[in-house]
Amino acid sequence: MTFNFCGLIFYEAFPKRVILKGSLSHTPFLCIRVVTKGIYPTLVLENIKKNLDTCTNIGLRNFIIEVVTDKAVNPPHHEKLREIVVPSEYETKNGTLYKARALHYCWEEGINKLDDSDWVVHLDEETLLTEDAVRGILNFAMNDNHTCGQGLITYANGEIVNWLTTFADTYRVAADMGMYRFQFKAFHKSYHGWKGSYMVLKASTEKHVSFDNGLEGSIIEDGYFAIKASSKGYSFDFIEGEMWEMSPFTVLDFMKQRKRWLQGTLVPGQDYFRFR
Repeated sequence: MTFNFCGLIFYEAFPKRVILKGSLSHTPFLCIRVVTKGIYPTLVLENIKKNLDTCTNIGLRNFIIEVVTDKAVNPPHHEKLREIVVPSEYETKNGTLYKARALHYCWEEGINKLDDSDWVVHLDEETLLTEDAVRGILNFAMNDNHTCGQGLITYANGEIVNWLTTFADTYRVAADMGMYRFQFKAFHKSYHGWKGSYMVLKASTEKHVSFDNGLEGSIIEDGYFAIKASSKGYSFDFIEGEMWEMSPFTVLDFMKQRKRWLQGTLVPGQDYFRFR
């Protein structure tokens, strides 16, 4: 409550349009990485096209969109699109599972095509970029004072499938504008965790910290990663510009999502002191 209050009071919760602070011809390379199970290929392909259009509309050239999936979704052939299908038999060194397993596969030899100076923008399959978010990410990357960043996600901009779950997610918007903004801007630390989407990481940082954290780091891989990154001295900042997402389609999905978060938080919460 204290962090949320301070974030809403001491920082501008509703900033104006994000202005790019550099030239588009000299921006760092962005890898926009979408992780999916491949169960809803139509949704994935529709959102890939929207995100590709958003990037091209502002004149961004130095980027690629990677779709990391368990089942092929077959995106259209495009120089800015790449699909990575995680083999069913793939196992990490530490036995990591779920989304963290797919994220780690991207760094395997022969799969990774990024340099240490590049930046990775992590999105869920339902996440949509906005032009402000892209400009905010570019400003964050060009500033290069911090190697872990995150911004605001809202849930009621596009089609609303379930009004109840969308309304329940409004607290997450308030947390972004308050608690998360305050911890990142005031302390540049992740005291209260962070989200697995709109997660912006420098490639060298992501490789060094790693998502290969075994079963313990597989349930909520984002929170576990944040604790490890903090313990290794990496700093965080808040990125201006919002992204759009959709809330869970059913109340049952909503409850399963929250159950996973609660269960997953127990392990990183215990390991917070071990890492430090």
